[in-house]
Amino acid sequence: NRQRKASSTLITAIKGFETCRLTAYRCPAGVWTIGYGHTLGVKAGQHITQQQADSLLRGDLLPTEKYIDSLGVCKTQGQFDALVDFAFNLGCGSLSRSTLLQYIIRGKPTAAIQAEFLKWNRSGKNILNGLTKRRQWEARRWEE
Repeated sequence: NRQRKASSTLITAIKGFETCRLTAYRCPAGVWTIGYGHTLGVKAGQHITQQQADSLLRGDLLPTEKYIDSLGVCKTQGQFDALVDFAFNLGCGSLSRSTLLQYIIRGKPTAAIQAEFLKWNRSGKNILNGLTKRRQWEARRWEE
């Protein structure tokens, strides 16, 4: 059974949600970062091409794709993409402990599952526009 992969629809969406920087920078947590949030082995002054940024993104998605595939809960590519984006953005641990995943496992109605995606749009107590848009995309994609 071949492992599922993020679709081109998801890759395009992630590129819209994440800023791409071709020169290494320190993220708010002080970690050297490049491309679409890639951190492994990044050094000050490092430069990459757009093609390298795209390749790093694909590579960075692999562990998340593998985790989501292992759950065995996605019936469609849309559902797979929605969960990969959610876990890629928030971490597999956040998904594993979430009511969202419990609802999916229990086969709750689509509307209830979509409502769970939308709850994850805060940083601390602040609602962030970017996270709201991302969760709305995931909720829509869940139905596709």
